[in-house]
Amino acid sequence: MKKILTFTDLHMRDEGQTIIGLDPYRQFQDGLAHALENHSDADHVILMGDLANSGKTSEYERVRKALADCPLPVTFMAGNHDNRENMRVVFGDLPTTDQGHLQRVVDLGSNRIITLDSLDGPPFRNDFHNGVLCEHRLAWLENVLQNSTDKRVCVFIHHGAFKIGLDGLDAIRLCNDTEFIRLLRRYPCVEHLCCGHIHRSISGSAQGLGFTVFKSTCHQMPLILGAGYDSMSVAEPAAYGVVLFLDDAIIVHSEDWPVSIHDAQHQPDVLPE
Repeated sequence: MKKILTFTDLHMRDEGQTIIGLDPYRQFQDGLAHALENHSDADHVILMGDLANSGKTSEYERVRKALADCPLPVTFMAGNHDNRENMRVVFGDLPTTDQGHLQRVVDLGSNRIITLDSLDGPPFRNDFHNGVLCEHRLAWLENVLQNSTDKRVCVFIHHGAFKIGLDGLDAIRLCNDTEFIRLLRRYPCVEHLCCGHIHRSISGSAQGLGFTVFKSTCHQMPLILGAGYDSMSVAEPAAYGVVLFLDDAIIVHSEDWPVSIHDAQHQPDVLPE
C-alpha cells in the first residue's frame, strides 16, 4: 500500500491576520501535526493550491515555517490565490514545465500522481478566480498520459472541473472543464481526480470519472445550493485528505482532525446495547 496526505486551501496570511476569526497558520500547523502523528507511514504530502491568501512571499515563508519539521517529500501546487514567482522565491527550484507552469509527476511504485497548475491570470483580483489549462498545459498532460499506460493514475488539480450545484463556486470553476475531463477519459489508466478550491468535502463522478474534493485546512464553504456567492465562509471543522493506493483500489478519506477520535481530548461515544 502507498499513502499520501493532501492539504488544500491553506490561505496563509501574515502573522496576526485571521480569516473569520481563524488563524490560517495555526490551522495548517495543527492539521499537519495531526496527520504526521497518525499517518507516519505516509509516502508523500501534496499541497493542492491556495497556499497563500494574497500570494505574498511573507505568506509562503509562513507555510515553509510550518513545514520545517515535515519528514516527507512535499509537492507544491498553485491555486487562484497563489503567485508562481513568489512560490519559487520561497520554496526554491520547483518542478515546472518548459512554459513555467507548476506541473509534476510523482511515481509511487505502479501508481502515478500527476499534479496540474490551473492558475490563470492576476491572482489578486476578486473577479479573476476561474482556472484554466492552456494548450501548453494540456499538451504536457496528454504527453504524460501517453506514457502512463502501465501505471494507475490519480490526477490532482486545484480548481473544480465540473458543476457542483453551488452557483458561486460553479462560476469560478475550471473554464475548459469539459475539454479537460474528456482528455482524462481517453486514457483508461486515469482512475481518479482530486480537487480543492471549493472548501467542502464532495465526491461523485464527472463524465464517468470518479472525483474527490477536499475541505480547506482553514475556513469552509456552507452548503447553499443554487444562489450564493463564492466568498461565503463558515468555521466548520477543517480537514486533510488521506489517499490510499491499494492493490485493487484507490481509496480517499477526509479527516476532520478537530473532531478526530485520534485526538486525546476526544473519546468516541459508545451507544448502549
